Amino acid sequence: MADTESRYQRSFEDLEQRASKFWPEELSQLEADLSIILLLLETQDQFIAILSVDTPDLERLFAVIESSRLPANLFMKHLVILTDFGGELLQRVSREFNRLFPDGKLYYSRQGETQEYTFRALPKRKLSNQNLRIDGKQLLRPFVLDTLMQDAIALLLFGSAYSGGDETTAAILGKCEVGDYIGKPGLLSDFLKQRYIWVSRITGGAKANNLGQLAQKFVAEYIEEKLGTTPLTVTIGGRLPSITHTDPQTGRDTAFDLVVSNGAKYVAIEVSFQVTTNSTIERKAGQARSRFHQIETAGHRIAYVIDGSGNFQRETALRTILAYSHCSVAFSRAELDLLCEFLAEFFGL
Repeated sequence: MADTESRYQRSFEDLEQRASKFWPEELSQLEADLSIILLLLETQDQFIAILSVDTPDLERLFAVIESSRLPANLFMKHLVILTDFGGELLQRVSREFNRLFPDGKLYYSRQGETQEYTFRALPKRKLSNQNLRIDGKQLLRPFVLDTLMQDAIALLLFGSAYSGGDETTAAILGKCEVGDYIGKPGLLSDFLKQRYIWVSRITGGAKANNLGQLAQKFVAEYIEEKLGTTPLTVTIGGRLPSITHTDPQTGRDTAFDLVVSNGAKYVAIEVSFQVTTNSTIERKAGQARSRFHQIETAGHRIAYVIDGSGNFQRETALRTILAYSHCSVAFSRAELDLLCEFLAEFFGL
């Protein structure tokens, strides 16, 4: 190994001294965001079931919500996302409530009949994610239906059908049309599932189902931010030319957590952050020697981002990985900066 690369290697003791051991704040926040996304997707059928009931008015709908297993604040979150009615719009309604609803009532047409709803908490109480119990921390706790939630539900279900507003009001409430699908399970399901394709975009496109994948995404974005995407590309689940599985006769390229390339040279990066001990690090260690020699022979490089108390409990496996790497760092900004230095030097940036 070249002397210029040796400073990028870590011994077990060096790496342990620099390690975070437990999830950094950045990943903890990503975990919370991911938990909310998964929670919404897992409870989508319950949400559909509530609105599939052909309730004649809002009072009956509120009764269905209260008797369901879906917490009222989670029902509320579904509505807010599906109508794209986030915190800024909620606050705008509160600020302009007296102009939007001068007599404190929502008049709307449903099934050819005009109905009305008298707001109960507005404008005295203000609409916000926090007050509706749908911000990150509160959403993971169940809350029962209260009068402010009732006001918000009425608004988000039937706002687009409000007959008492002007053009500005119509523009603000135009997406609040979910009430059109109450009691129509087939149409409702199609509408909501189409909207959830869009939901996956606005929630950051998170496809990860575990924190390991979030760690990969974080490292990829960190490298892109530090080094830019020209002339480099950073690929999650990428491959290296001429690097195959243990059985070379399969001819299949090995997938790595990340691959950084300028089109001519390649660096594979394996990312492992385990707070609890498991066999993943053992598997990586079993592959480390053969991978290292294949990669070096092909003129490529392999680096590891390894952290978490669980990984350090597998000392033998971790020592093996560190012995067969061109660059090894822990999971912190200072350590990832060193990884970026290694990449910049290898690619001549």
